[in-house]
Amino acid sequence: MWKPLKLTSWFAIAIAAWLVGYLYNARYGGELSWLRMMYERKIALAAKVEAPKRLLITGGSGAHYTINAKLMEEKLGIPVLNLGLDGPIGLDVILPSILDQVRKGDIVLLIPEYLILWADDGFGDRSTQFGVAIGKPGLGGIPPKRFAQETLMLGTPTLRAATKSTIDLIEKGKFTGYYSDPVDEYGDPTVTKPRTGKWWKLPIDKPITKHALERITKFKQEVEARGGTLVLSLPWVYAQTDEESIDSVNKTAQELKKIAPLIYDKETLNMQTDSNLFADTHYHLKPDSRSVRAEQIVEELREIPELNL
Repeated sequence: MWKPLKLTSWFAIAIAAWLVGYLYNARYGGELSWLRMMYERKIALAAKVEAPKRLLITGGSGAHYTINAKLMEEKLGIPVLNLGLDGPIGLDVILPSILDQVRKGDIVLLIPEYLILWADDGFGDRSTQFGVAIGKPGLGGIPPKRFAQETLMLGTPTLRAATKSTIDLIEKGKFTGYYSDPVDEYGDPTVTKPRTGKWWKLPIDKPITKHALERITKFKQEVEARGGTLVLSLPWVYAQTDEESIDSVNKTAQELKKIAPLIYDKETLNMQTDSNLFADTHYHLKPDSRSVRAEQIVEELREIPELNL
């Protein structure tokens, strides 16, 4: 005779189902899992590099996919590590996630995408779940209600993700994702993603938010408390160069200059008009373009006297 399950049994089933979803999303298979593994690989690389002075580059994917750290290391003569992550993690979570790696003498170069600088609260779609996945729940000061809701969703794979993983398993024999390709010993990506859609220039229709300015100011203090030096850079972006966009970038630059040394091309404002420089997004560069960008950063860093490069 059928008997209804007790409440405790339903509770146990719910926990088991959440754990299965969590293991997929955060440990192996889901997009978050690849992002977590990439982060852990980069942090491990930084942890083992000992030097009186290092250059740590951070930001979202607009940092990860835009430099050639090996070339920069050869030019500067100091270790260079690409700690760029993913924009949807959010500025308030990206910054503290790499802070423990900053040592006395380090130069920290922050290259934030405009999408990060436009956030009113410093958070993105992956802020909560990234913190949980790397073992630092609540990192960045996630509000309790948001933390609870998004942590609950961490145990629920989306239909789209599950379908993709099933197809991957059948066709490739393994799960893959956007960040599943390995990074090299400098933290740089080893695979360039192709663009499949048509290009359009990104409008920069607003300047940096007050929250982003305050958080970067706090980050400067945190870096200096650990004996490091913060430098900021405008990103390379395939952008509209209309009056509104140029005005927004100029306003952003003027505000960032008040916080820390800011590097960028004074003529172009790092607003690029050639889509051939870019890979799959308005921020991600092709390998040759990364080398050009790396050369630019090296020369601009050398123009800052206090860095002694």
